[in-house]
Formats: sequence, structure tokens, C-alpha cells
Amino acid sequence: MSVPAFIDITEEDQASELRAYLKSKGAEISEENSEGGLHVDLAQIIEASDVCLKDDDKEVESVMNSVVSLLLILEAEKQENLIESLCEKLVKFREGERPSLRMQLLSNLFHGMDETAPVRYTVYCSLIKVAATCNAIAFIPTDLDQVRKWITDWNLNTEKKHTLLRLVYEALVDCKKSEAAAKVMVELLGSYTEDNASQARVDAHRCIVRALKDPNTFLFDHLLALKPVRFLEGELIHDLLTIFVSAKLAAYMKFYQSNKDFIDSLGLNHEQNMAKMRLLTFMGMAVELKEISFSTMQQELQVEPDEVEAFVIDAVRTKMVYCKIDQTQRKVVVSHSTHRTFGKQQWQQLYDSLSSWKSNLATVKNSLQTLSPSA
Repeated sequence: MSVPAFIDITEEDQASELRAYLKSKGAEISEENSEGGLHVDLAQIIEASDVCLKDDDKEVESVMNSVVSLLLILEAEKQENLIESLCEKLVKFREGERPSLRMQLLSNLFHGMDETAPVRYTVYCSLIKVAATCNAIAFIPTDLDQVRKWITDWNLNTEKKHTLLRLVYEALVDCKKSEAAAKVMVELLGSYTEDNASQARVDAHRCIVRALKDPNTFLFDHLLALKPVRFLEGELIHDLLTIFVSAKLAAYMKFYQSNKDFIDSLGLNHEQNMAKMRLLTFMGMAVELKEISFSTMQQELQVEPDEVEAFVIDAVRTKMVYCKIDQTQRKVVVSHSTHRTFGKQQWQQLYDSLSSWKSNLATVKNSLQTLSPSA
């Protein structure tokens, strides 16, 4: 993909024009081209480009597009350091100011490069950093399938892969895109092996806390299967996660009474934790029982008699449980509840249900054929 150039002249003359322009803006740069070649000229031009970033957006974009067009004709081995230098300047220059301009300049560079060029990694990371400062992550491609493709195309090593995924995760969190962020974090933690899982302690810890804190996340069993999370076994954070995966409200209350300071240190709100554990406990009850009395709910969920109906209404709104209230008989009639965990037992139940449906359909088909042989 081509990038609009500053002016349609030779590369040497273009570099000279850029030098003259920057010099006129007060930059400490010679107007004469370097004898070291175009890559040396560009290194000096990029170093002096701060002065033009203060100008009108259109003028700055025109100048920087000229720089980009020259960068893209260099050999790959000469590009990398220069692109890294330019990206660093665009990320750090008056951080927080004119983010749309800086994003546009980085985007022009990103889309002007060959799709498989490894140095696109640097430009993409810079785009994420700038977008995160102005809540503009929606304008940056963060689809997980696309990110996976880039990781492969750019042949990233493990360290760079983790850095990229972590940047995307943090940007999505900052922009309140919790569901997308959770998928990226699971991808990040899933990329660790038994050999390096211990290096992901901070990420695993952060992932658990974010999931517990997110008001729209209710299923946590998939986290237990991640190697970095398994590495935390025996620690309080893992014990807490296990409670949210499969235990009841009473277990959480017992844990909280013994570890109040720990819960507070995580930045978790006890009342919000209780509300989530009430729902999780109710989900577990609804899987096992098709009818639940108000008195049982009061005892298991630790709610007052006049709070039961409001709780059920809120639970149904989450779409994790489908049920109706029978006020006359003071009970809840369950039609469906999401399983908190999905293991071998749940797969067997699903298999049995599908087998039963298959058998019933075969019976119906035989009955129709009996009534009408041509059916």
C-alpha cells in the first residue's frame, strides 16, 4: 500500500526538502543531506521532527507521510530502528495531546507496510498505547482472530507475543470492554507452558481479580484449566477462585471472615462478592432442583423473606437462570439454569439428552410411517 508523499521528487531531494522545512521551524539540523545515505538522513530528520508536531494537523500529516514514504523504500534491516524511533516519538510526544493526529500518523505507517513485515509489531503496539490514552481502542483492530494471524505473520517470539496480548488486554480493560478483554487474557494465559507458567503469576492474578470484579462474568471454571492459574494452587487467590467456581455463599462468607484484609487488598467489594455468590449459589440449586421453596432460598442465600422475589427477578435478568415465582405456594419453579462448571458429568448429561431426543424422533418417524407409508 502506498502512502501520500510530501512532494513528487527524488528521494534525495525529498530528504533535502524535509531538512529545509524542519530547519525553518527551528530544528537544529543541517539543510545538507548526509553522506551516509538515506537511512542516516531519516534518522536525523526523525530526531528533529518534534518541531513540526506542533503545527497544523494537515501540515504535520503531510510532512510525516513524506517521512513514512521514505522509510518504506529502505531495506528491511535499515527500517526497524528508524521505525522504532519514530513510533517512540509519536507515542511520547506531549503524551495525551492530539491523540487523533498521532493515531492517524501511526495508522498511515501501519497500513503502508507489507502485511507480514515483522516491524509492524512495533507500530501496532504504539497504536494501542496511543488509543488507550484517549479511549479510542474501538478504532484499532483488536479482534482476537486477527491478532492471532498477525502474531503468526510477524513470526513473534514468546516475549513479544505476550507483550502484544498484554497491551491489547489492558487497553480493552481501560475502555470498559470487559468481555473482549477477558478473551484476550485467556489467550495470553493459555499461551504459557508448564516450563514458563511461573512467569505469568502477575497476569494470572490480575485475570482472576478482573473476572471476579466484572459484574457480567459468572462462569469461572475455564480459568482453573489455565497453566498459570494452576501454578497458583495453594495460595489464597486460587482458593477464592475455587469458591466462585463451585462453592456456595456460606463457603465465601467463611473465607471472608478469615481473610477480610486479603479481599480488601484485591480491591474487591465484599457486598458485590456476596451478590455474585448469591446468584452462583442459586444457579447451582436450580441445576439440581426444579422447585425451590422460599424458605430454602432464605437459608442458602441469606436473604430476608421480603427480598426473595426481588432476588429472583434480578437473577432472571442475568439470563443465567430461567424460572417463575409461585407466590401461592411460596416457591420458585425452574425451567433452566446454566451450569457453573462443565465437566465429564455435564458432557454425559448432554449426551444422554441428545440420545433421548434422537430416540424420540425415531419413534415419531416410525409412527408417521405407520399412519402414512409414503411419509
